[in-house]
Amino acid sequence: MKVNAIIQARCGSTRFPGKVFALIDGKPLLWHVVDRLLYARRIDKIIVATTVSPKDDAIENWCRESGVACFRGSEEDVLNRYYSASKAFPSDVVVRITADDPFKEPAVIDAVIGKLTGEGYDHVTNNLPPSFPEGLDCEAFLASALERSEKEAETAFEREHVTQYIYHHPELFKIGNVQCAENLSALRWTIDKEADYEMVKAVYAHRDPSRKGILLMGEILDILKAHPEIARINSEVERSAMYK
Repeated sequence: MKVNAIIQARCGSTRFPGKVFALIDGKPLLWHVVDRLLYARRIDKIIVATTVSPKDDAIENWCRESGVACFRGSEEDVLNRYYSASKAFPSDVVVRITADDPFKEPAVIDAVIGKLTGEGYDHVTNNLPPSFPEGLDCEAFLASALERSEKEAETAFEREHVTQYIYHHPELFKIGNVQCAENLSALRWTIDKEADYEMVKAVYAHRDPSRKGILLMGEILDILKAHPEIARINSEVERSAMYK
């Protein structure tokens, strides 16, 4: 089965405009998201799905310069953007990735994809219920489930949040979940506001300089254990309803 990861990304964030290009360890956030997906063994192709808004020309230009596939679609109807991107870059399985998360864990992504393709699911996530840190969430679903959602989802909420039609209709889709060995859902590792950005930069600032490769969950947990003040940097940021 061909597996494509589609990253939804835009420059028009109201809480942190232009955050996809915010520098972390000398590289833009979007670079980190793409780079981490390269370590996932089960992903065949990575596509950045941005909007047709002129302010997102910068994302298309970055993708072209970086050799990353790019698709441009609706700004508000993100479900249609995903569906249209899946048609432009056909696959059997779509992995939904958001561009807010610099610490996506390749092994977790592979586990989600593996459960989907190996156990006959239509959709697999790792946040039903949440057990990983906020920002390590991942969803994989069959292209057929995405197509059905595109045809049948009607509410603005379902069109904006891509997979909500699937969640709202468990009688139509076989839904699976990947659970973390330890409940780490109280941790916040995503970037919505400046405080989140400062927290991520602090993690990198305390990294052992002799360590190579991407920062994995175990190393991040070690840093936070040694420096608990880092987690407090963004502890007051309002969390997703799913993680409250």
